[in-house]
Amino acid sequence: MVDITHKNLTLRIATAQAVVKVSSEDTIKAIKENRVPKGDVFSASKAAGLLGVKKTSDLLPDCHPMPIEFTGIDYEINGMEITVLVTVKTIYKTGVEVEAMHGASIVALNMYDMLKPIDKGVEIHHIKLLEKKGGKSDYKDNFKEPLTFAVVVCSDTIAEAKKEDKAGKAIVDKLKALNYSVSNYMIIPDEKEEIQLKAKEFVAEEIDVIIYCGGTGLSERDITPEALIPLLDRRIPGIEEAIRSYGQDRMPYAMLSRSVAGTIGATLVLALPGSTNGAKESMDAIFPHVLHSFKVLKGWRH
Repeated sequence: MVDITHKNLTLRIATAQAVVKVSSEDTIKAIKENRVPKGDVFSASKAAGLLGVKKTSDLLPDCHPMPIEFTGIDYEINGMEITVLVTVKTIYKTGVEVEAMHGASIVALNMYDMLKPIDKGVEIHHIKLLEKKGGKSDYKDNFKEPLTFAVVVCSDTIAEAKKEDKAGKAIVDKLKALNYSVSNYMIIPDEKEEIQLKAKEFVAEEIDVIIYCGGTGLSERDITPEALIPLLDRRIPGIEEAIRSYGQDRMPYAMLSRSVAGTIGATLVLALPGSTNGAKESMDAIFPHVLHSFKVLKGWRH
């Protein structure tokens, strides 16, 4: 199965349909009057559909097992066609489109099975997805003009060429994967004055997002938060909490990170961990949805 361990939990909703077409008006009348020999068609098919939704991952090998937190099954009769509508909801890392379509298929098949003794012309049509919500694309904003990014790696050893930078490059790669360009990428030592100077320079250049990488731990030279916090106009605790919560779900030491998020004017400033995994996971935790802040910072409608 596809690796979804890097994804965030979000509310996922999908609605699918199937159309059951009968060949006689008497069949519709029998369904409405509950005269079908095998029983109540709508109730029995609804029960089958609920089982179909929950058993999707047992039958389709690439589908992830997941908690199903709501399934709604409705029917619409139009002439000799019965439209089956199945809506599925969950709070999970991947969508429920296939579960909704599988549920609609099973409802339709069960109706076929129950109706075939009285109608040899039953057909199933138009099994398809009608709507889905809650994936990453729903939380990616489109901006009137491209956002600008700067990535600053804070590390004495990397600045002295004793170690190669991987974490900063991982951040750059993540931004490029999201189709954002990085105008500035640099490595500086763990010096408070230099960290602050870069922030002031980039703010003056009207860079939209400054991402610092490194210096957020507990060693004596980890001073990135101490350098940046005095410069911030406002902290954004929710971003910091999201980073640590995401990391904590993956390894127990994430609680020791002192990641920082805030604004200087209309510039978003982030300080992320200096380990490669820490940087990658922090980016996965908050991007691209963190950029919704610019709908507010730039005074755009949101």
